[in-house]
Amino acid sequence: MSDIKVNNITNRGGNGGPVIAGISTVATSAFIIMPSGDTAIRGAGSGRGVFAGRDPSADSIDMIEIASTGDATDFGDLTRNKQAVSGTASASRGVVFGGYASPSYFTDIDYITVSSGGGAAEFGDLPTARGWSAACGDGIKGLVAGSWPGPAAVDFVNIATTGDASNFGELVVRPYGQGGSAVGHEITGGCGSPTRGIFGGGAHGTPSTTAVNLIQFISIQSGGNSVKFGELNKLSYGVTASSNSTRGLFYGGRTPSAHDVIDFITIATEGNATDFGNLSDSKFDCSACASSTRGVVAGGRTPSYLNIIEFVTISSTGNVSDFGDLTSTRSQMGGFSDVHGGLG
Repeated sequence: MSDIKVNNITNRGGNGGPVIAGISTVATSAFIIMPSGDTAIRGAGSGRGVFAGRDPSADSIDMIEIASTGDATDFGDLTRNKQAVSGTASASRGVVFGGYASPSYFTDIDYITVSSGGGAAEFGDLPTARGWSAACGDGIKGLVAGSWPGPAAVDFVNIATTGDASNFGELVVRPYGQGGSAVGHEITGGCGSPTRGIFGGGAHGTPSTTAVNLIQFISIQSGGNSVKFGELNKLSYGVTASSNSTRGLFYGGRTPSAHDVIDFITIATEGNATDFGNLSDSKFDCSACASSTRGVVAGGRTPSYLNIIEFVTISSTGNVSDFGDLTSTRSQMGGFSDVHGGLG
């Protein structure tokens, strides 16, 4: 990010200094440092985390204030009942990709205004129906990858503009020589920075029960195919992920037995994941979101359905602390925030 210096500002504030975009100065001639480039375009979010959809299939959306512990509240509803969705957001708009409600997989893309609450509206469609996918983004582009069943393609949308998704690239790093079709390549752990989208864990095969520990990344600005990043500490599907702009965290999963492991990576540096700490219980199919300081993980199964919300401090390591509860027991939600790591 670069900065713009603004010099010799005329006093229009009337109280000893001008007011510029909500910043009061104390002198009539000053240097103000203002963000420019992509950070200025992305803006600042409300600090809300959102959990959309649920298993068993339902249209409910829950909301939390990430900085303040406490129970989730009702936000609104998706455009239909569905589970196994994924989502990402800009500083104002959240997008929810695909989903499943027996016996159908969906091409739906829904969107919400994160700061205001209310029901979702139609954004557009994916080229191919997806469920059990992973999403990430930089606040401008929203990316979705993986599916059970589904394509090897990575698709994207421009979050500010409604419309159908377009192809971005391919998941070319396939676990265990899976081959070209990528049938049953479930990936449910997605996170990233303003430059990199990260996808981790998942499963492949028919049925989708062969867990993998692969982490791969893609360049959000340039597009193209994925590249191997490293490996998680455990073979895991039903894993979830969130990040700030420097660290990505992967929570829980199963192999097929559920586990309580939290791994972390440094997004800018390829390599294997490192142990971060533990969840309160062994669980899978959770959902996660993050701010610049906190990672939040919610719901899931043990295999019993859960309503627990927990959090960690991303810059440190250690076990989770209690945050609150969801409005109901649920799993397979799409989790995201308007202050996630992709926003910088």
